[in-house]
Amino acid sequence: MSDLLQLTALEAHEAMVAGDLAAAEYTAAWREAAAGDELNAYLWRDEGSDEGAAIAVERDCIAPIAVKDIFCTEGVPTTAGSRILEGYRPPYTSTAVRKLLEAGAPVLGKTNMDEFAMGSSNENSAYGPVLNPWDRERVPGGSSGGSAAVVAGGLAPWSIGTDTGGSIRQPAAFCGIVGLKPTYGAISRYGMIAFASSLDQCGPLTRTVSDAALLLGILQGRDPLDSTSVGLDGGVSLPGREDLSGLRFGVPSELAGDDLDAGVREVFEQTLRKIEELGGEIAEVSLPSSEHGISAYYVIAPAEASSNLARYDGVRYGMRAGGDGDLIEMYETTRSEGFGPEVKRRIMLGTYALSSGYYEAYYGQAQKVRTRIAQDFDGAFADVDFVVTPTAPSVAFKLGEKSDDPLAMYLNDFFTVPMSLAGIPAISIPAGLAAPEGGGPQLPVGFQIAAPAFAEQRLLDAAYALEQGIGFDSRPGGSDG
Repeated sequence: MSDLLQLTALEAHEAMVAGDLAAAEYTAAWREAAAGDELNAYLWRDEGSDEGAAIAVERDCIAPIAVKDIFCTEGVPTTAGSRILEGYRPPYTSTAVRKLLEAGAPVLGKTNMDEFAMGSSNENSAYGPVLNPWDRERVPGGSSGGSAAVVAGGLAPWSIGTDTGGSIRQPAAFCGIVGLKPTYGAISRYGMIAFASSLDQCGPLTRTVSDAALLLGILQGRDPLDSTSVGLDGGVSLPGREDLSGLRFGVPSELAGDDLDAGVREVFEQTLRKIEELGGEIAEVSLPSSEHGISAYYVIAPAEASSNLARYDGVRYGMRAGGDGDLIEMYETTRSEGFGPEVKRRIMLGTYALSSGYYEAYYGQAQKVRTRIAQDFDGAFADVDFVVTPTAPSVAFKLGEKSDDPLAMYLNDFFTVPMSLAGIPAISIPAGLAAPEGGGPQLPVGFQIAAPAFAEQRLLDAAYALEQGIGFDSRPGGSDG
């Protein structure tokens, strides 16, 4: 069985198509592995029960997959990591999950996450934190921490998560795997429980860039149920580029970051040298508005969240608390008991930013900054093919280390938020290992590559060539090559 689990999703797919691997045997091996979850990474697992019958696949040729618990799946508990949706079983299936089922990918389980995708550490889940498989005293990143941990920890061959301000890329970096945020609109958001609708995007978390390309090819496409979805023209092919000759990679001076850990900076600089060894050119670019990305994001995202989360009131679905016949009291009690502290904080921030007299001063200004950030990227891509940064300013930090300091927690998204605000694709690949500031175990460091909108194929090709050049071993405790 252990040999089966060593196969990448692409290798397993090719073996199943060739008839050399039985889909039932392969899926059974992964179900057994998922059942051994000691990371608190799964909130629900398909154990072959009647519930599992609700997610039967149409054909057997794609590796089984773990799904972030923010994707509605008919008949299966879907909580978004929140008590307010405890026990909720949707009457429909999200487009992303439906496409996976149609392609032949059984759902292994639903993964733990920060409540309503609000967080950078997975400590905001109402069902307890996920543990990082590299060091169980540390966070896996968030909000897709469960989806990252199951892949890195050998509990799933691949998974899907969501990225609003970095929630695929940052946990991928912390867990030493590949995380891709596609262009906004490349994948349907239908059936994906909303946090910030103008930013949320589904994407793959995988062991290799090739697996990410295979998964993106399944997920992408226009969907009549989501008016913002446009898909990727021409689809997605498996990457095969062997070098980076003729490509220019821009390093934004504004994102240099004095708060960057020394170990992360060293790995980043080593990766820049590897790009040059592979024939790529390094250039400096300017993104003058990007340093304001965090400020703009934490106005826009909470504002959209305050609107999206207004529907959770104890009336139609999820938990209902108190009331005794008083409707307003029932609303207040349900939301007070159902939402966690971080969700309440963002609802309050967002409601304030949208209130009369403050809308233009906060939300309006933040949207102007967002426009400037997108324009800055357009200017940079006129001179370079890609923009590169570290994925996160540090390696995975300890559980509880930043829980009492929201600002320190928010700054984990410093390098990922600008790409989300601009709506462009970005990928994080593991680039090496570094010790935390102050000492500790060697932990993964992510390298982020961003590309112009809808340039996923070029992005995957470049990331694949760099991945092969780095030779990182994604197994916890493995060598970084």
